[in-house]
Amino acid sequence: MNGYVTKRMLHSLISMMGLIILVFFLSRLTGNPSDLYLPIDTPADVRAAFSQAHGFDDPMIVQFGHFLANLVHLDFGSSMRLERPALNLVLEAFPVSLTLAVLAMALALVIAIVAGSLAARSPNGVLDRFINVISLCGASVPNFWLALVSVLVFAVWMRWLPTSGMGGPEYWVLPVIVLAVRPCGLLAQVVRGSMISALSSAYVKTARAKGVSQRVIVFVHALRNAMLPIITVAGDQASGMINGAVVVEVIFGLPGIGRLMMESIQYRDFAVIQAGVILTACAIFLLNIAIDLAYALLDPRIKHA
Repeated sequence: MNGYVTKRMLHSLISMMGLIILVFFLSRLTGNPSDLYLPIDTPADVRAAFSQAHGFDDPMIVQFGHFLANLVHLDFGSSMRLERPALNLVLEAFPVSLTLAVLAMALALVIAIVAGSLAARSPNGVLDRFINVISLCGASVPNFWLALVSVLVFAVWMRWLPTSGMGGPEYWVLPVIVLAVRPCGLLAQVVRGSMISALSSAYVKTARAKGVSQRVIVFVHALRNAMLPIITVAGDQASGMINGAVVVEVIFGLPGIGRLMMESIQYRDFAVIQAGVILTACAIFLLNIAIDLAYALLDPRIKHA
């Protein structure tokens, strides 16, 4: 198991190095920030002074060397737009995105496990078909469309919930539900398939012969053995929530990393872009390692590999 985890960590480090190179060079393909921050009629010497002050007049490889040297000390530089350390801006926005993702993932898992398990108890029955249709619709609906419709219906027409911003628990209801819908639909399908396979296995038949109740068989014996594919898909969906969170945070006005990154890209704020992408990638890599550990604990073949 130690060798398995070490190998996964090495793969993550290699991926991280590739990401650092990509985010540095790709962010600079958007153009020189002086075009945005300085008026069109700015004299050439002023533009040159601006570029020199921010290091944009150095060769690209020299800029990259300075970036790596500062990265060792977790110094991403300062935001040109807000004139604050980029790392501080990202760390302030991170708890909002983390809270949104955790709440959405928890909601998706609970609903998917219950719905998928109930559907698996009677394959091709009325309840199974109903859950199948609902989960497929949930897995197919785009986040941006669902977010806009939910704001229109529940915030504008019915006035049950606020349209955007941060405040009490009511401000989290719509963003969490919208972000949870797609992973919930996908996970419900996976839970259903895994549970149908588990419920047809020999140990379940033995448990039934011993008089174990159906509820215990489904939610204790079968569910534990069906968890491997569920954990895999849940991990992929948790990582993919970063993309969905960008749209959700912008529409609902949540000051998370997604919204911060959108604004930073628009203003070519390289320091914030680099800090946001790299720290988000670190969080995803740590999540993947945690999922691998859980996978290894549940599967003896990996544990002893």
